[in-house]
Amino acid sequence: MNAGTVDAGQPAATHGAARRETARRPLDLVLALAGLLVVAAVLALVRLTTTGVPRPAEAEELRALLPPALLALAAGLANLTVIILACATSVERLVHREFRDVARALTAALLGYLVAVGVNAAINSPAGPAGLPVLLAGSGHGGALSHPLHGYLASVIAYARAATLGHLPRIRTAIWGGIAVTAASVLLSGYATALALLLTLLLGLAGALAARYAIGVAGPPLAVDRLVRELRRFGFDPLGLTELGTDTEGGQRYAVDLVDRRLDVTVLRADVSTGVWKRLFGRLLLRDPAAPPMLLSLRRRVEHAALLDYAAAAAGAASPRLLAVGELGPGTAVLVREHRRTRALEEIPDDEITDRLLAAVWSELALLQRHRVAHRNLSGRTVGVRMDGRAVFVNLSGGSVAAGAITASLDIAALLTTLALRVGARRSVATAVRELGTEAVAAALPFLQPAGLPPAVRDDLRTARGTLGEVRAEVTRVAPDAPAGPAQLERMRPRTVVSVALAVVVGAVLVSQLTDVDLRTIQDASLAWTAGALLMSAVCTFAAALALIGFVPIRLPLWRTVLVQLSGSFVRIAAPAGLGSLALNTRYVTLQGASTALAISAVGVSQLVGLLTHVPLLLLCAYLTGTADPADFSPSATLIGVAAVLSVLVAAVFALPGLRRLLLQRVRPYFQGVLPQFLDLAQQPRRLALGVGGTLLLTLGFVFCLYCSVRAFGGDAPIAAVAVVFLAGNALGSAAPSPGGLGAVEAALLGGLTAVAGVPAGVALPAVLLFRLLTFWLPVLPGWAAFHHLTRRRAL
Repeated sequence: MNAGTVDAGQPAATHGAARRETARRPLDLVLALAGLLVVAAVLALVRLTTTGVPRPAEAEELRALLPPALLALAAGLANLTVIILACATSVERLVHREFRDVARALTAALLGYLVAVGVNAAINSPAGPAGLPVLLAGSGHGGALSHPLHGYLASVIAYARAATLGHLPRIRTAIWGGIAVTAASVLLSGYATALALLLTLLLGLAGALAARYAIGVAGPPLAVDRLVRELRRFGFDPLGLTELGTDTEGGQRYAVDLVDRRLDVTVLRADVSTGVWKRLFGRLLLRDPAAPPMLLSLRRRVEHAALLDYAAAAAGAASPRLLAVGELGPGTAVLVREHRRTRALEEIPDDEITDRLLAAVWSELALLQRHRVAHRNLSGRTVGVRMDGRAVFVNLSGGSVAAGAITASLDIAALLTTLALRVGARRSVATAVRELGTEAVAAALPFLQPAGLPPAVRDDLRTARGTLGEVRAEVTRVAPDAPAGPAQLERMRPRTVVSVALAVVVGAVLVSQLTDVDLRTIQDASLAWTAGALLMSAVCTFAAALALIGFVPIRLPLWRTVLVQLSGSFVRIAAPAGLGSLALNTRYVTLQGASTALAISAVGVSQLVGLLTHVPLLLLCAYLTGTADPADFSPSATLIGVAAVLSVLVAAVFALPGLRRLLLQRVRPYFQGVLPQFLDLAQQPRRLALGVGGTLLLTLGFVFCLYCSVRAFGGDAPIAAVAVVFLAGNALGSAAPSPGGLGAVEAALLGGLTAVAGVPAGVALPAVLLFRLLTFWLPVLPGWAAFHHLTRRRAL
């Protein structure tokens, strides 16, 4: 046998990192069940061999070793560290689209907690003997669900064991260190015994193993022997496989070497959803036929790809021919194509793109369009040239057959723009007219707009602004009678989608909360608490002025600055949350003698400090919310929920390029040039203290205003819970596109007061209305007067 050949039982040689499959080891399930059996055996042995006592003397001795306050502080910091790092690692996995890793870790955490709760419920069952065995009876009194085994520790142990942290050794060490500190605090406080913590550890590990088996882990590379057998079934004798990465649809590409030629193989998997959400969003935003096809199932994807390849071959196109379609197992298919040596247009130097090459590209498009085949994704990555000089279009899987005139014009518009980015608008249009005719090029003019172009072309246009306008101008020059108006390709803009979705959510929340509300309770508001809320709203205006004075390096008069903040109450009713006050403060600081760059950076520093204080305050208040048993040293459910929501938002920003660009456009005016100003501020302690103090006072003013509004209608809620509700509602309002966060803030505050703070809906609704009246609507009229007064004095 020659070197490199493959016999019947030997897989072909592979090169490169092959795509990994999901593996489920039966050993994990066996070990998980064994862990549970060990826990059950130990509990039975302890129950039979020891007497039940309510609290052992050893617990009191351990409690005396260290002050409880010190243990609570250490455990609190450890819990915050573990939760923040767990959220950070989950975000990192989501950004890399390792959704299975996140699902496995979260499932393990849930299993660890539920099993610990179940064991506690069984131990504390009324049917059993009174009291806990001495080896399990710590000082905990949190109820049957949290004692004697520690549910939080079981949960985080399971998470840390099931999460993929091998590439983050320092974070893994920090997480396990935080778990160890919490366990030591629980032990030294006497809340749980050493045996209880050992059983908690076993349950956490068992939960991790069960999740590994249920969700699966990244297993070995794709079983090459199955692929080799399928290729031999088609009559090919592979010598070796080389991985080439993935295509735009998420298919894994391989180069297969035969004795006399090479094949291109694409492996498609049902669990790979690359591009599905983008296509779904495109279907919602774009009209037919500009909208992309929805290909959800693996069978639809395979059949559609095969149909396009066969249609292109029947048309005589230069695209690689499809040789075979096969199956490698449930949920896995393979497409085998002939290999054609090509160079992508984006890889060809500018001086090699001749008019002859451009003519070949347009001739190939004309050939496809004569046979009603549309590509729908033409760009510098999908347009190439073969070694014989003929143009070739690859990645036809997203195209369509029996394409109409509009779809053909969309392809022409995409190719016009793609070539104009390389050779200029004049050469691109001129060669198109020579090969397609003036009428076909003129018909594409209404589709020369971003909404009608493929995503890759839109990305290229961001670095070459003005190119699209040049192409339109050149087409208009060549064909003066071409329709000038752009075609209506969009169903609705993304901003409209967000606004409609927000309105629906707000309406649903308000309707659900209004069903059990007696509006007559508004008449019974306490005047004292209402006056306190009014005073706190005034403190907010004063605090905002102090913060601005502290962050601006020039001297600002106090009361005039207060009037400027009051004017912001009038301006923000016509601008999205934050933008109105940003522009107003910048103009005010500029008119007081600062340069425009200095004013923008100073106001940006105030926004940055507000963000840096907002998130820690939110996490701290969330940690203080819902801690019914301090000796438990477990974080509250509110903290876990807040951390989870923040993690999802951060992951969405990093994983979705469109959302990331939108966020950067939104926050760039806030933070432009803030670093030098921030470093200068750090060297002036008085200004820094005044600015940070004003920012904290502003937040506290809003929190106490909301708290007084709740108390005004007879409600009672922990101040930490009210702080969480306000901080979360304010963040949502800042992100909402409506003026002042109108609608979004009310819904968030109403839902938060009922769900987090435990305020009845009949109290929460009038409290939110009073809070918004005092902080949003009531200052509008005096803000209008202050705005006109400052305008006449040329202070604004």
